[in-house]
Amino acid sequence: MDKFIVHVDMDAFFASVEQRDNPEYRAKPVIVGADPKAGNGRGVVSTCSYEARKFGVHSAMPISIAYRKCPQAIYLPVDSAKYARVSDQVINILNSFSPLVEQVSIDEAFLDISDTYKIWGSAYQSCVRIKNQIKEKTGLTASVGLAPTKMAAKIASGLRKPDGLVEVKKDGLLEFLRPLDVGLLWGVGEKTKEILNQMGISTIGDLAKKSQQELISLLGKNGAWFWQMSQGIDESEVSVDHEVKSVSNEMTFEEDTRDKIKIEKELACLCELVSDRLREDKFKCRTITLKIRLEGFHTYTRAITLPEPTNFSEDLIRAIRRLFENFELKDKKVRLIGVRASNLSSADEEFLFKYKDEKKEEVHKAVDKIRKKFGRDYISRGCSVEPPDVISRD
Repeated sequence: MDKFIVHVDMDAFFASVEQRDNPEYRAKPVIVGADPKAGNGRGVVSTCSYEARKFGVHSAMPISIAYRKCPQAIYLPVDSAKYARVSDQVINILNSFSPLVEQVSIDEAFLDISDTYKIWGSAYQSCVRIKNQIKEKTGLTASVGLAPTKMAAKIASGLRKPDGLVEVKKDGLLEFLRPLDVGLLWGVGEKTKEILNQMGISTIGDLAKKSQQELISLLGKNGAWFWQMSQGIDESEVSVDHEVKSVSNEMTFEEDTRDKIKIEKELACLCELVSDRLREDKFKCRTITLKIRLEGFHTYTRAITLPEPTNFSEDLIRAIRRLFENFELKDKKVRLIGVRASNLSSADEEFLFKYKDEKKEEVHKAVDKIRKKFGRDYISRGCSVEPPDVISRD
């Protein structure tokens, strides 16, 4: 049976949501990410509108460079909760077209419509309906790729952005791939692309002319993978996995710091954010991970597994402080910190061991209600009051 794989990629997602919700931002350069601080900010661009891209701004660009390229842009902080809600809307739409949906990030997903496309006439018409449904229900546009393989569908969705639709048919797969830049293949990063370019390989077609053994000799075991991709061979399936693996938050300091009091306050605040998300999604965790990036971008993680599952902020704070106290900074300054909760289980499950202090649960429920009504900044712990010189958290 022929495969029909669809890749849906929301166009400039964060920025498009902001332009949708704020009509005065439309047709203007919008940059979502860290505070630029008039060109002295730290952190990066999360997403930017297509109007901003005309000035050379792109995702993951340092925010200071983005400001130099486009100081007149509208700079906005990341509103993770809002974007997650819109993302859920999009996934619900995709689930109505196929039970096989694989969300790979907040703004993109694969779906396999091989068994369902006939309901809407054809695979292509299914994609048209997907785009129309997203537009009607969210007010946003998506670019869609339709192909017999996941890799080809992913490439196709990016060729006519924004609001594009590209179909790659089975008998035209190789013809589609050959003229494309070799850097579009999965796994071909800058270093690999540089090596291939030095060998005179600039397109996928150039790569396809090499033998599998030649590529293995040149690139090691990955050579076999790249050879298969260049031949249009991609047997990867759309993987349906609705299980949440972890919940995390991190932040970057405006200036690298070795001030332990400031770092501990920010860690406490991150723990509260993670606790809020765990409770909102009805999860408890057993494993807490501390992430620290030092000056020079050296990044380290330390983890601890708790004896009982929890979603209480004080338990997370206690664990993360223990990890931080045992971490040797060696007089290095800290650039970034993060907190991740994993080893998740349902908060509705009955565990053999109950929390001894049932009042703790009641307190957290009361705080949850206050934050739901007035916003999470309305009430917070004294230990997590935000220092004045930090970037908004992701």
